[in-house]
Amino acid sequence: MRLNNEMEKIKQAVKSVRLKLFFTLCIVITAVIVLLVLVNSFVLEKFYLYNKTKGIKLIYQDINTLFNSTSQYEQIEDNLKIISIKNNLDIVIKSNDSIVMLAINNYRVKEGSEAKLFSDIDNSNANNKLLHKEENIKINLVKEEDTNIGYIEAHAKLDTGLELYMRTPTADLQESARISNNVLLALGGAVLVISGIIASFVSRKFTAPILELDAIAQKMSNLDFSQKYQIGDTDDEINNLGRSINTMSDKLEKTIKQLTVNNSELEKDIEQKSRIDEMRKQFISDVSHELKTPIALIQGYAEGLVENVNADDESRKFYADVILDEANKMDRLVKQLLELMKLEYGKREFNNENFNIVELINEVIRKSNVMLEENSVKVIFDSKDNVIAYADSFYVEQIITNYITNAIKYSKEVNGERKIEVKINENTEKNKIRISVFNTGDNIEADELHRIWGRFYKMDASRNRDKGGTGIGLAFVKAIMNNYKNEYGAVNKPDGIEFFFDLDMENAHH
Repeated sequence: MRLNNEMEKIKQAVKSVRLKLFFTLCIVITAVIVLLVLVNSFVLEKFYLYNKTKGIKLIYQDINTLFNSTSQYEQIEDNLKIISIKNNLDIVIKSNDSIVMLAINNYRVKEGSEAKLFSDIDNSNANNKLLHKEENIKINLVKEEDTNIGYIEAHAKLDTGLELYMRTPTADLQESARISNNVLLALGGAVLVISGIIASFVSRKFTAPILELDAIAQKMSNLDFSQKYQIGDTDDEINNLGRSINTMSDKLEKTIKQLTVNNSELEKDIEQKSRIDEMRKQFISDVSHELKTPIALIQGYAEGLVENVNADDESRKFYADVILDEANKMDRLVKQLLELMKLEYGKREFNNENFNIVELINEVIRKSNVMLEENSVKVIFDSKDNVIAYADSFYVEQIITNYITNAIKYSKEVNGERKIEVKINENTEKNKIRISVFNTGDNIEADELHRIWGRFYKMDASRNRDKGGTGIGLAFVKAIMNNYKNEYGAVNKPDGIEFFFDLDMENAHH
């Protein structure tokens, strides 16, 4: 739900980002144009006056140097005219009583009116504005009342004692500002139109990756993590966002896969618990069945002793021996069950070590000689020297003993002999040793081959006690092999059946 809300927000943002970007660019461009017009209208005049004032000061210095360097008035006058034309200045050189020189560009002096050529710059009035003042020069901004024309006027004293008057009109400044503003407005309109087109194109370029990210996010919300954002060469915010989306997609995919695995494992655990409960019920049923017979025998013979059914000592001893034998069987059964439970639930620690498996097999065969002779069974074991295995020799001995004991019990005569054959095969590629025990006799039905490893399972459904055993020997083999995670099993052969199990080869680091 939260992811869907975030996707909806992204959609709304994408819809508005084009308009926002377009209007933002237009507003910025308009603001720049307005700012330029304002600067042109108000700041340009001050800048112009500052530059003109600075220029007039320099011209005063040049004229003063000119008068100091020569006394040829004709040469001086020619230079003044050049300066006047070049800088659009009216220049008057005056002594205390008369005008010495004139260089006029903007003002025509009528005869007899030279004294009124400039405003009285020493007479302050509302139309005069002081721009600059030093010891020998004074510069004012003035406006003539009759013509309403503005001028920059300067009154200075030369080193020769003559007075210098300079004047330049300010109309050029106002005209230039007006023309500049008109040009700015015209250009601004054109730039605004062009900017709008560019802004529309740029906004589409910016929103395209956002729309792609939105499509990826939509697929992610539907648990589809196949699409990834293509990261560009630039290290900008969009690529960083795309990189983050890709990272989030990978992590979500891994998390969901892990959750799926965990859920599957949880289902297996629940199923396993159900099987364990079923096994417990079966276990109680099997134990009840196994203990029922010895308990009944013990109870019967005990009652016989109590009631003194047979008074002779030999009969009483027989009764006591049966009771003791059945009690011992029950004791072994309980101990085997406890040991089996520890093996099945991983509560048993193994004392693993390197040992010679050939010696162990020979020892088990030696211990089984009495049973072999009683049942007329021949054992064939192709002994090899120094085949070293790595495991707990105590439990391995139990497996071999169980296999050989079962082989003796269930072996039958084939081609005139009852035979057991023990083999050792080494697989150096897998670093394993396979021990197999074959006996002549009947095959086991295919659907029975996996059931024989269960607790209390016997091939004879009646659980005949003649052959003895508790029916948990192969369950022991299964539990031990599961702890080692090695293979075990039974395979039907033409003349009988073969049981096998694998062990690890010698551990070089042990």
